[in-house]
Amino acid sequence: MGAVRAPADGLTVFPPIPAGTRVIDLAWNEIAEVPAWVAGLASLEELRLDGNRLRALPDLSSLAALRALHLDGNELTSVPRCPPQLESLFLYGNRVGALPDRLPATLRHLAAGANGLTSVPGSLWKSARLESLNLAENALAEIPAAVGELTRLRMLDLGHNRLTEIPPELGDLPLTDYLYLSDNLFTEVPDAIGRLDRLAYLNLTHNRLRRLPDALGGMRALVELRVYHNRLEALPETIGGLARLRELHAQRNRIARLPGSLAGLGELRVLDLRGNLLRELPGALPPRLTHLDLRENRLRDLPESLGDLPALEKLDLRWNKLDGDPEVLHRLQARGCVVLR
Repeated sequence: MGAVRAPADGLTVFPPIPAGTRVIDLAWNEIAEVPAWVAGLASLEELRLDGNRLRALPDLSSLAALRALHLDGNELTSVPRCPPQLESLFLYGNRVGALPDRLPATLRHLAAGANGLTSVPGSLWKSARLESLNLAENALAEIPAAVGELTRLRMLDLGHNRLTEIPPELGDLPLTDYLYLSDNLFTEVPDAIGRLDRLAYLNLTHNRLRRLPDALGGMRALVELRVYHNRLEALPETIGGLARLRELHAQRNRIARLPGSLAGLGELRVLDLRGNLLRELPGALPPRLTHLDLRENRLRDLPESLGDLPALEKLDLRWNKLDGDPEVLHRLQARGCVVLR
């Protein structure tokens, strides 16, 4: 038998498992204990136990075929002993106070977020095969320069910690998918971040940033940039170099003026600038915008060129104090754009 699957099936005890089973999926049940005989399932390749009531697991180091172990959302206080060839270990949302000094050298994916970790062992940064690392929602105060040694890392989540500095060595990583640095205590972003020229998604929200480096313009693969809930007073002129950017979320800052280069963002669809200090808009805006949010700014008038945005579907101007009844808004409404004011 290849697989035993009973997710969300109301189970309270671990069911019998035939010898030769390769996949066990018992996620989202009420199981509180894994029997010791599970460690004898020599063919087991994947074990999914997310969302149960587990507080401990037996020694699993003898499971020579096991490649993926899913334990998110349990009540574990320590990491079980794992086989040395394990590739994926998911521990998100447990009560693990510390990671072991030694993790499997073959590990490619590690999720240890939401555990209350205050530190991680130095050996973690030697995990040369890691491709994704999630340490979000912990209590980490520092990420060392050694993070730059994760030379295969594509995805990194350090959000919701207590970090005060972004190590420049992050710029040495081969990140492609995402970098989450939200909800920390950062006051600046190092120029080195501009070297992440293959990264698609960057999140710097809910920090204390007053500026973004000019080097940001070097992140030419960015598709989505989120910098809201900071203290930014401006966006760098180099932002116009982000030729692939489709979404820019910069709400709840102190931005008083937009750079002229913004019009060069030829792929931008969503621009959210609500809750800033804008008194005027530039004469030209990104030509493919579909959603423009300008709520809670200080706008009194609008450029006529706003009516020339052919793809604009929604324009939100609420909680500004526009003078009169701008003709450009009638033009937009006449062709089907939703205008809120």
